Amino acid sequence: MNANSSPASAALRPASPAELCDIVAGVANAGAKLRVRGGGSKDAIGAPDPAARVLDLSGFSGVTGYDPPELVITAGTGTPLAVVEAMVAAEGQMLAFDPIDHGRLFGTAAGAATIGGIVAAGVSGPRRLSGGAVRDHLLGFEGVSGEGRFFKAGSRVVKNVTGFDLSKLVTGSWGRLVALTSVTLKVVPAPAASTTMMIRGLDPATAIAGMSRAAGSPAGVAAAAHLPDWQGAPATLLRLEGFAESLPARMRTLAAAIGDAGRPVPLADPDAQALWDGVRHATTLPADRPLWRVHAASGKAAAMLASLGEAAWILDWAGALAWIASRADAAAIRRAAAAAGGHAMLVRGDASLRAAVPALHPPSQGVARLEASVRRAFDPAGVFDTGRF
Repeated sequence: MNANSSPASAALRPASPAELCDIVAGVANAGAKLRVRGGGSKDAIGAPDPAARVLDLSGFSGVTGYDPPELVITAGTGTPLAVVEAMVAAEGQMLAFDPIDHGRLFGTAAGAATIGGIVAAGVSGPRRLSGGAVRDHLLGFEGVSGEGRFFKAGSRVVKNVTGFDLSKLVTGSWGRLVALTSVTLKVVPAPAASTTMMIRGLDPATAIAGMSRAAGSPAGVAAAAHLPDWQGAPATLLRLEGFAESLPARMRTLAAAIGDAGRPVPLADPDAQALWDGVRHATTLPADRPLWRVHAASGKAAAMLASLGEAAWILDWAGALAWIASRADAAAIRRAAAAAGGHAMLVRGDASLRAAVPALHPPSQGVARLEASVRRAFDPAGVFDTGRF
């Protein structure tokens, strides 16, 4: 299929890198735009753009290499996330960054997320506190630039120091630099056991202080979160992972590290799993309000939340990430995030709100110039710059 072989409303679905190169080059020559899509689970993020052709990368599907002893997997970007997770789980391994399926977040069917979409959006769940983000585990990729040129970056080995580290650049770029066709990721052994400790009744500032002390302790906290209301009272969650034999001693270390912030008690597995899933996908928040993903300095997060009045929220990553559901003015939310040393992304909203409010927090002038320069280097004709963000 080439850029001129189908109606303007139809998606372009290449099946090979060569075909993708032809499509992108043809669109660039025509001065048109392409909106990169994997499984479509994140279509409702960003401004609607009916003029841009959809570039459907679901044809680049399948795991092309998996070496469990080396903890490395390579897959086409259209491969469903669930397929990758099931394959590595069968070998007692996992993706360390706890990826989010946005279908859950938007209340639509789960399972549409692709591994390429996870990398392009750079989305990480509660384990980012200990396991790192997507960008920390992307070893290499293949893709096509806005000029229609196929190229590779990185490699299949962890200790790769050749050339520029483009993997970190494309992670979180939302398809605005390159149409990814393949990604190589580092995986990690899944923990043999885990337990979640809960402290009830803490206010946000005390909870953040306690989570921060816990995260910095020798207990080895894998994830930390705070919900302002669970079964009638605030709940602070601290997850420990590892060998079962190590957990009792680490639980005692954790309690000592928290000190007078509260007494942590073990939480039953079914409740713990449901709570962590709710934190991971922000499903504990009202689905009928705009949803914001706010990064802030954890020491300023409590004051930020207080300034937002009646907003519903949860805290993740020991308070450094807040999911906020609020109908408050977008400018007020972004001012509050900036005052807390962070930034706010509009994740969910109706079409009119998304058309009026940029999804990504507006950068400073210097950062904006740098971003524009990087985009021009990968995409001189602006093929992937649809104005969506």
